Amino acid sequence: MTDETAEQRLRRIATAGGTETAQARQPVDPRGGGSVEDVDPDRADGDVGDDDDEDYDDSGSFLQNVWGGIKEILIIAVMALVLSFIVKTWLIQAFYIPSGSMENTLVRDDRVIVSKLTPGPFDLNRGDIVVFRDPGNWLGTVPETNEGGTRESVRRVLQFVGLVPDDSDDHLIKRVIGLPGDHVVCCDKNGQLTINGVSITEPYIKPGDTPGGGKASFDITVPPGKVWVMGDHRSDSSDSRFHDDGTGATGSVPIEDITGRSVMIVWPIDHVKWLSVPERVYSDVPPPSGQPAPTPASTGATG
Repeated sequence: MTDETAEQRLRRIATAGGTETAQARQPVDPRGGGSVEDVDPDRADGDVGDDDDEDYDDSGSFLQNVWGGIKEILIIAVMALVLSFIVKTWLIQAFYIPSGSMENTLVRDDRVIVSKLTPGPFDLNRGDIVVFRDPGNWLGTVPETNEGGTRESVRRVLQFVGLVPDDSDDHLIKRVIGLPGDHVVCCDKNGQLTINGVSITEPYIKPGDTPGGGKASFDITVPPGKVWVMGDHRSDSSDSRFHDDGTGATGSVPIEDITGRSVMIVWPIDHVKWLSVPERVYSDVPPPSGQPAPTPASTGATG
C-alpha cells in the first residue's frame, strides 16, 4: 500500500463530503425505492390538479341549481293548484254567461265571480243574482260539447281546480225575486210586480221590456226552503214562471241548489263592475205573513 501524501488525502476527503451533500439534498420517495425527482405533489398518487377540481365543482353546482329551481317551481305550482281548488270549492268561482236572459245587467259571454258564502254565512236577499244547478230539467237536453283529446282534458282539469270559468252547462243564472213565504204577484194595475202586497220598481229590467215580459200573469207563494227567480230580460227568460204549476211549488228553486251569489263582472274589461241593487227597490217590502220584520241589512241586495 502506497503512502498517501497529505495533499491527496485532503482531496479524497473533499470529494467524499461533496457526494454526501448532494445525496442529502435530493428528495426521497416516502414509499421507498430511492430518490424522487420533479414530482408534482398535486399529481402524486393519481391526484387531480386544481383546475380539474374547479371544472368538476362548477358543473355539479350548475346541475344542482337547475334541479333546485325546478323543484321550487313544482312546489309553487302544486301549492297554487291546491289553493285555487280550495278557493273554488268554498269561497268563489268564475262562471260565464251563455245566454241573454239577464240582459242588460249581464250579456252573453260575460265572466262573473260568484261568492259561495251566500247562502251560508251570508243570507240571500231579494234582488240577489244567483247561480244555481238546474233544479228540474229547465235546460232540457244539453248537447255534449266534447272537443276531445288533450285540449279537452286540460280544459276540464283547469275548470275543476278553478283556473278557468265554468262552462255553465248545468247551471243557470237569475235574480231572486221572492224569498221563502213571499207572496209574489204579476202584475198590478200599473204593470208592476208586487211582493207581499207592495209594488216594486225594478230599474234592472232590460230597457223596452216589462216586469211581466208579456207573459201570463201569476199569483204564487214561495214554498219554505225555496226562492222565486226571474231574468232581467223578462220576455226572453225561461225562469220560475215557465216551470211552475201555478202555486209556486214547482217553479221555485231549492236554496240547496244555489251555488252562490254573483258579485262582480270581471270580463271583458269594459264590462267590469260590482253587481248590486239599490236598497230602495225592496226596502218597503214587508216580511211574509207571520214572520218578523226584516232588519235593515236584509231588506235589499247590496252588492
